[in-house]
Amino acid sequence: MATQTHDQLLQTIQNALAACGYTGELSGGNLQTRTPLTGEDLFAIQGTTKEQATEMITAADEAYKSWREVPAPRRGNVVKRWGELLTEHKHDLGILVQVEAGKSISEAEGEVQEMIDICDFALGQSRMLYGKTMPSERPGHRLMETWHPIGVVGVISAFNFPVAVYSWNTANALVCGDTVVWKPSEMCALSALGAHALLARAIEECGEDQNISHLILGDRNVGEVLLDDPRVALVSATGSTRMGREVAPRVASRFGCYLLELGGNNAGIVTPSADLDLALRGIVFAAAGTAGQRCTTMRRLIVHESIADELVD
Repeated sequence: MATQTHDQLLQTIQNALAACGYTGELSGGNLQTRTPLTGEDLFAIQGTTKEQATEMITAADEAYKSWREVPAPRRGNVVKRWGELLTEHKHDLGILVQVEAGKSISEAEGEVQEMIDICDFALGQSRMLYGKTMPSERPGHRLMETWHPIGVVGVISAFNFPVAVYSWNTANALVCGDTVVWKPSEMCALSALGAHALLARAIEECGEDQNISHLILGDRNVGEVLLDDPRVALVSATGSTRMGREVAPRVASRFGCYLLELGGNNAGIVTPSADLDLALRGIVFAAAGTAGQRCTTMRRLIVHESIADELVD
């Protein structure tokens, strides 16, 4: 990737997006995409306005009314087909992730594999949405537990895993009968276009309503629409602890639900009995994998004083 000229890189991106099924414009917009691989600007694509975001929520809310009535195994077919398309275009989407997140191609394709795996999981869940039956104190009666979809789910994802986190939320939400409006990091808009296009293809091929899935592109200002709209029943947000502190009270103030996946401050503990070579390999990967940009990145070491100097060296 690094040996390509700028024009070759742009062509590689265009080819990858086309393979995923994206047919929109890649120029003349107000959202500038860049690559951390070289620091170069890529395409200026069209972002989403707040008005357009509200329209998407309206469409998703309307689609939800019929999508929730679709049998769960049939909903699972959409996710199954999405997983098949992701498998077919694993390298194409991996290229987009590599360009925008700066990952090695093996790490980028590994992230797409996580999408494929969650589709397999959610497909199984589509036939496992069980409820309990319980005895009642009234003669001749039993109580039945039934799970219902919640509504429109807003997904806000971060740049470090630009497509995997989106799929974790979306595959399960769709199977449960919810519709999805996704606001990815503005730093990874091209990856989002590719991932969303593949889901749109799956929805179309399965003969379902395209409005069960929407994509919002832009900065935090447009993403805030998801926080404040009462029709968004659940906001699932991944990012910094600071972001979570802003999202949680804002959604809670309208009695919405939120699901937060935030940054960690994980520590490794190394005892005198540890295999230091093994510990060192684990520490380096845990601290430096994905350039340290993981929710589970190791940030601290707690080492016994008898081995501290040796381990540090």
